[in-house]
Amino acid sequence: MSLRLGYKASAEQFGPNELLDFSILAEKRGFDSVFISDHFQPWRHTGGHAPFSMAWMGALGARTSRIVMGTSVLTPTFRYHPSVVAQAFGTLGLMFPDRVILGVGTGEGLNEVPALGLAWPEPKERTARLKEALALIRQLWSGERVSFKGQYYQTDKATIYDRPVRMLPIYVAGAGPVIAKYAGQFADGFICTSGKAPELYRDTLLPNVAAGIQASGRAPHDVDMMIEMKVSFDTERARALEDTRHWAALALSPEEKISVEDPLEMERLADRLPAERAATRWIVSTDPDEHVEKIRPYIEMGFRHLVFHGPGTDQTRFLNLYADQILPRLRAAFG
Repeated sequence: MSLRLGYKASAEQFGPNELLDFSILAEKRGFDSVFISDHFQPWRHTGGHAPFSMAWMGALGARTSRIVMGTSVLTPTFRYHPSVVAQAFGTLGLMFPDRVILGVGTGEGLNEVPALGLAWPEPKERTARLKEALALIRQLWSGERVSFKGQYYQTDKATIYDRPVRMLPIYVAGAGPVIAKYAGQFADGFICTSGKAPELYRDTLLPNVAAGIQASGRAPHDVDMMIEMKVSFDTERARALEDTRHWAALALSPEEKISVEDPLEMERLADRLPAERAATRWIVSTDPDEHVEKIRPYIEMGFRHLVFHGPGTDQTRFLNLYADQILPRLRAAFG
C-alpha cells in the first residue's frame, strides 16, 4: 500500500474559518488527506475552539477538489444518534464521491458529559454502543425502511434517501486490544496516535489488528493503518519545544485526568506541567533528516497513512516547512 500523508485539522485550537484556510493550503502543498477532530468541548478553555465537524467538512469539500477528508474521531453513540451520523455522512459522501471517511471512537467524557449531563459509562458499555451504532449505520447506508432493535438504539422503518452508491469507509480508533481487533475484523481503517510506549504498538495494537484481519478473511492491505503523528518541526528548537505547551494535556497520565470533564480543570492540570514534559508526546526536531528518522519506526511497524498534527499557532509556517522539507523526504524514503 502506498504511503499517504495527511494533515490534522485541530478543531480544539482553531476557529472554523482559519482551520478551513489551513486545510485548503494543505491540499495545495501536497498533503493527501485532512482529518478534523470532533469535539463539543476542547482540551483548554482559554483560547479553545470546537466547531461542528460535519458542517465544516461540507465547507472543506466545496473548497477543495482532491483531498480525502474525515473525522478523527467522532463518537456516534451519545451526542449523535447513529441515524443522524448515517444521514450526515451519506450527504457528504454523495456530494464528494470517494473523498469522505467516517472515523469513529468510543468517546471522551469531556465531550459527552457536559452536552448531555449523563454519567460517563465504563469502557465495556462504550465499546458495545460503538459496535451497535456502526452496525446500524451500515444497515441504513445499504437498505431501506430499516427497523433496528438493538440494546441501545432503535429505528422504525428508517430510510437514508440521499446516500452514496458505495458504502463509505469507516475507520475505528483504538488504544486497547479489544477495539484494535474489532477494527481489524470489521473496519476499513484503524486509527491510533503516536508518542506512546513502543510496546503498545508492537505487543498490543498491531497484533490484535492483524488477528482481526485474519478472522475476517481479508488481506492486510484491505485495512488502512492510520496514525496521528504528533510532530513539532521548526527551524528554531526553542520554538518547536514551546509550541507543544498548548497540548500539554496529552502528556497527562490517565490517572491524572481520569473523570476530568471540564476544560477549565483540564487546562489547570496541563498548565502545571513543565515544557519538557508537555513535549514528551511529540517528535520535536529542527533537522529534517533526523525528523524523518524519528518517524521511520512507525512506518516500519506498518503504518502507511500518517496524519501530521503540528501543535503551534502558526499553522501556515508548519504546513510550508513540512511540505518543503519533510514530505519529499518521506516519499523518497518510503514511497
